[in-house]
Amino acid sequence: MNWKALAAGLALVLAWPALATPMIVVEARGGGLKPGMRIDSARTVKLVEGEKIVLVAPDGRMSTLRGPYSGPAVRNAGSVQNPRVALAALIATRKDRASSVGAVRSGASAAPLPDPWLIDISRGGDRCLKDGEKPVWWRPESFADQAFSVFPVDRSWRADYVWKASTDRMTPPDIVGLDDLKTFIIRADGQEYPLRINMIPRDIDDPLVISAWMLEKACVQQADAYLRAIGKDLDESAPMAGLSVSPTGLIQR
Repeated sequence: MNWKALAAGLALVLAWPALATPMIVVEARGGGLKPGMRIDSARTVKLVEGEKIVLVAPDGRMSTLRGPYSGPAVRNAGSVQNPRVALAALIATRKDRASSVGAVRSGASAAPLPDPWLIDISRGGDRCLKDGEKPVWWRPESFADQAFSVFPVDRSWRADYVWKASTDRMTPPDIVGLDDLKTFIIRADGQEYPLRINMIPRDIDDPLVISAWMLEKACVQQADAYLRAIGKDLDESAPMAGLSVSPTGLIQR
């Protein structure tokens, strides 16, 4: 993770006028916008009843607009925070933001991921993946063999797999239809649960933006791992006062 590059970029953004903060579209239903687009916070947005957009700033701050609305993309945008303050703010609001998207039960108590881009298939919920990347499945316990199956929601086909003992990761083999699935069902140990994959555009590489995107999409387990990685990078460059890693693996103030 190129944290120095992010810090340099934020330094440039800090010099912009308050109403010229660059924003990235996370979610869009209307307004002529699409996820991954970059717009100026002062851009005029028009939304009708039922439409909604979610934007994220370079420092991870989110802005949500719902129709009917006509006005700037971000009201009172303000200047972008420096990386350390922004990370602390993102961590401080992590629990509330996870609660707002209904992800606490499914993600907050999950086993810490050793890598934020692993797809935990041991439980249901939302996961995030970079567009164009092949998923790597993961399970928290790998002491025994375990059979499991994957199939689409319409159950038009089924693929059977076996975790080998002492193996916690698996790259799915190429199967027609599997790569195109965004929602699918996992069956293991007599239980079934749905997994939904949320794609993050390939060109989104700002660590704070990615973390905020993961939280917005309820990928809390992955966001926690990503926030830990950001905190580690900052600690290696200079100690971050007031932040530490808890025994559960979550960064806390």
